[in-house]
Amino acid sequence: MQIDLTGHHIELTDPLRNYVSEKFERLERHFDHVTDVHVILSVEKLRHKAEATIHISGGKLFADSTEADMYAAIDGLADKLDRQIKKHKEKITDHHRSEGAIKKQSM
Repeated sequence: MQIDLTGHHIELTDPLRNYVSEKFERLERHFDHVTDVHVILSVEKLRHKAEATIHISGGKLFADSTEADMYAAIDGLADKLDRQIKKHKEKITDHHRSEGAIKKQSM
């Protein structure tokens, strides 16, 4: 997984980069077909915004989070993307095939 990190009106420090990569490793545990991630961190007055686009097999996922603290915004972003990846993973698994096999066995 390749993470492309961009900062708007914020200096991207090493601890910030490490925190983002640590949070996005968690996403790869749930779904290993993540190819590319583009993360944009921005600051406007007192709002810290983190947004990301993830390229996965079967499409793209997008999420953003705005908080008073940048680390909290990254946490919120990771949580939203985690839910979206789990939902995408459920969609691509074929549940109907396994249900048909169970019904045939019980007859």
